[in-house]
Amino acid sequence: MKFSKIPDMLSPKYLSLVLAIVIAGVTTAFISFLPTSDTATLFVCFTSCLIFGTILIYFALDYLVFKEVNLLYDRIKQIKKKNFSVIPRSQLIEKDNPIALLTEELNSYVTTKEDEVKELRKSAKYRQEFLADVSHELKTPIFAAQGFVHTLLDNPEEGIEIRTKFLEKAAKSLDGLDVLVKDLLTVSQIETGAIKIDKKAIDLRPIILDIFEQLEAKAKSKKASLKLTGKEGPLLVKADSQRMEQVLVNLVENGIKYGNQEGKVNVLIEERKKNLQISVKDNGPGIPAEHLPRLFERFYRVDKSRAKMSGGSGLGLSIVKHIVKAHGSQITVISKVDKGTSFSFKLEKA
Repeated sequence: MKFSKIPDMLSPKYLSLVLAIVIAGVTTAFISFLPTSDTATLFVCFTSCLIFGTILIYFALDYLVFKEVNLLYDRIKQIKKKNFSVIPRSQLIEKDNPIALLTEELNSYVTTKEDEVKELRKSAKYRQEFLADVSHELKTPIFAAQGFVHTLLDNPEEGIEIRTKFLEKAAKSLDGLDVLVKDLLTVSQIETGAIKIDKKAIDLRPIILDIFEQLEAKAKSKKASLKLTGKEGPLLVKADSQRMEQVLVNLVENGIKYGNQEGKVNVLIEERKKNLQISVKDNGPGIPAEHLPRLFERFYRVDKSRAKMSGGSGLGLSIVKHIVKAHGSQITVISKVDKGTSFSFKLEKA
């Protein structure tokens, strides 16, 4: 600030002294023209005007000008955030230029409010996008189930096979809706802290092998192979067993779902000094670089038509990101088109 370079020039003491000197000089100059004036008289006149002028002007400035400035400053303080630094009133009068301080405070306040407005606009845009995505994702299974049910109601004479087929399709749509609602609830609970991460010493090896068994049918349908490689023996880490299983199921299932026919999904465990690095790799089509920054956003899909065919709520990677973050880690993704994708994160050793 320009004012901050001359902090004392506009202080009441400095101003009162300068004005008193000017008044004393002018008064003494006029008296010097009197024929009866002498050096002693002029000295007494100048000194008296300087002393009394300084005192009177100082109190006039203090109570008439700077008092109002300080009241304005106090109002600014009241509307500012509590974590803002506050300059004492005594410092305004005695040490610094109050005009400069007010300017700094106003600039700080305006800058803060501009940042808040930008953040609110960003949040509003994100909220609108999120609501639009949620509405779309909820509408799809509801309309599908509704269509199947109304078709049966409008055609009661249909045979048992057709009725069963339509009811199975309606049930499948409702199952997808159930998965979506549960995933939304999970994301919300993790973000608000309603779900606590219960970190304990666990062995990842049996968890990963159990996940391979769960997903064996899906892997066989695409003739994909599932492998656990890297560190031998127990894979002891500090983590929430249930939540970590949720993370690994999602990543391995994505590797199968979006991978190539007869593809490979490899869970690689690498030992570091204080932690284990878990990587889930596939040799699928890969993800274009422009999609990677938004990959963990809710409902974000790289290939929407393909994602719809594969099912899922569109919240899996968002849940993965939040769970890994709750474990004090961060998930990263490396992908090359036609080469495959690798998701990695670290867990503290037990």
